[in-house]
Formats: sequence, structure tokens, C-alpha cells
Amino acid sequence: MRVLIGNFLQKESSSGIILMVVTLVALLFSNTFLSEFYNTFLHTKIEFRVGTLLEISKPLILWVNDGLMAIFFLMIGLEIKRELILGHLSKLSNITLPLVGAIGGMILPATIFVIFNYGNDFNLRGWAIPTATDIAFALGILSLLGKRVPTSLKIFLMALAIFDDLGAILIIAFFYTAELSIISFFLATICIAILFLLNRLKVPYLSIYSLVGFVLWICVLKTGVHATLTGIILAFTIPLNLINEKRRNISPVRTLEHYINSWVAYFILPIFAFVNAGIDLRNISFEQMNNSVSLGIIFGLFFGKQLGVFSFVYIAVKLNLTKLPIGVSWAEIYGISILTGVGFTMSLFIDSLAYVDSAIFFYTDKLAILLGSFLSGVLGYFILLKINQK
Repeated sequence: MRVLIGNFLQKESSSGIILMVVTLVALLFSNTFLSEFYNTFLHTKIEFRVGTLLEISKPLILWVNDGLMAIFFLMIGLEIKRELILGHLSKLSNITLPLVGAIGGMILPATIFVIFNYGNDFNLRGWAIPTATDIAFALGILSLLGKRVPTSLKIFLMALAIFDDLGAILIIAFFYTAELSIISFFLATICIAILFLLNRLKVPYLSIYSLVGFVLWICVLKTGVHATLTGIILAFTIPLNLINEKRRNISPVRTLEHYINSWVAYFILPIFAFVNAGIDLRNISFEQMNNSVSLGIIFGLFFGKQLGVFSFVYIAVKLNLTKLPIGVSWAEIYGISILTGVGFTMSLFIDSLAYVDSAIFFYTDKLAILLGSFLSGVLGYFILLKINQK
């Protein structure tokens, strides 16, 4: 049994499968006699207090969205840093194609959402929801095809999703930030300066970075800037490669990435999915789904992502700005473009920032994310399967 579980967790597809199962469990809880327990669980108040100096009181769902997701963004930041310095994104020739695709995959879905919601300032807060790609889910679906899919295609999707995440980070920083607290901002700046000093001094101890990072998270949380950005800041200050006192090469980035990878994939993201994907479907009618926000999300994720990614990549290649990966066809690029419409956890996260209370839309916004992601995942999978049948 232990061997079977171990083999399952080592597979790339396992994280996506777990997310799918957890989503179904959340839907079961929210649509049965367990719904009252589920809602009470989500809104259970949890307090963190240090005498009279500090008090943080939030419902459980916000501790997950503001706290645990900061660790997820730390993981994303570590991956981005490693790929930019040593990985597939360290060469300009490898950057252009996925970067162009990611830009198209953000512009067109956002445009579609804006067209559906033009003139309604409140609804327009969700313009970034269909621009996101769930890297874990998308790669999980692709990995189900096994060796049928060339490695270069997997690398393209991973690189595109990384740039997509960078775009999401910038969007959160600039468009989903509340009114700034000057004092907290000043304290956060001091923490960032300390982290960069630790980096310059080549301090190898992750415990010190973690401690300063935790203080930074509290400061950023109090500033009004979304606290998950702490993870990105912390990731970029941790040294990639150092030589320890025994003259051995060590990599704090790889060490931390290895340590938190399983926690993110098998605990943090499933917990996030459980607390955010529980939509009460019992009172949602077709008429309620026929609103501009839901339509903007579904059309943005399903049509906007695939058309945006594919058209921008096609134009870039035809203009000789870049070229397709070796062994990859245009049909496979189109299949991958469809898979980028799997927004799921990232789209749900941005939705929670745009519309704090999803009950305003009777949770049709979240259901639209699930539908758009489901359609993109299923169609993308079967198109790639058909293309690569051997």
C-alpha cells in the first residue's frame, strides 16, 4: 500500500487528480445536509495575538487565501527564479515563444470579459479572472498523455504558465491592492531590505529567511497590499547557489523548493480548492448563469485563452520573431492553447480578490470558472490525444 501511494504521489498527474477529487468533495459538502457545517467551518474565526501589539483575526477561508497561498506563491517564485537563472528560461531564444503566448493568453480573455461587462464598474473588477492558468492542473492533464506528448511541448506549457503566473502576480499587486497603510508599508520595506542584505551577505540559513519572511507577511497583510506577494519577494531574496564552510556547493533555493513542493501540491492547493470550490448549486438556474460576469468568465477561459495564446504564437512565428519547439506541430500548439484555459485555482483566487462576497452573483462566477476550466481541460486533452495517437 505504501509503495502504491508513493508511486501515485510521484506522478505529475497526481496533484491535478487530487484537486479534482477535493473539488468534488467540496461540492458534495456544499450541496447536501453538510452545507451548514461546511459554511460554519469556512467562517470560523481564528485569531493571532501578541499581547496588545498585534492582533490578526480572520475567518478560516481568509487564513487559507491570505496565508497558505503565500506559501504557494513562494513556490512559484522559487521556480521562476531557478528557471530564469539556470533553467529553460535562461536563454532568450527559449523565452520569446511562451512569453508571447502568455501575453496573448492574458489580453484576449480580459478583452472578452470587458466587452461583456462594459459600463458596469463593479463587474469589471473581475476582468483578470479568465486570464489565469492553473499550472498544476494543466500540467497534470498533459501528463495523463504520458510519452505520447513530446518533452518540448511540456516545457512550452510550463514556461507559458510561469509567465502567466508572473502576469497574475503583477495584476494582484497593481489592481487588487486596498488603501495603503504608510506605517506598515515602512516596516515591510525594512524587512525587504533585511532580506536583500542577507542575500548579499550570502547567508545560507533558511530559518533566518523564513523568520524575516513571516514578519514581512504580517507587515504586508497590514499594508493593504495582498499578503501573498510576500512569497514572491521572499523567493527572489533566497540565494540560488552558495559555497558552505566545507567548500561544498549548496542551493538554498532548491532545498526550500524540494521541502515545500509536496506541501503545496498535496496540502495547500487541495485545501484552497476545498474552501473555495464549494458552490451551492441547488439554487442556481440557467437564467442566473446568463449574466455578464459568468459569460465573460466562461467565454474568456474557453475561447479567449486558446485564441489569444494560439494567435499570438502564430503571428510571432510567421514574423520570424521566434520558432516552434523541435518536434512540435501547430495542431499540438493549438491543443496546448486550449489547456491554458484551465484557470481553476488561480482564477478562483483572483475571483476571491475581485468579489469578496460571491453571493452577490449567487456563486455563478465560481461555477463559471469550473465550467470554463472543465471544458478547456476536456477538449484540450482529447485533441492532444487524437493528435498523438500511436
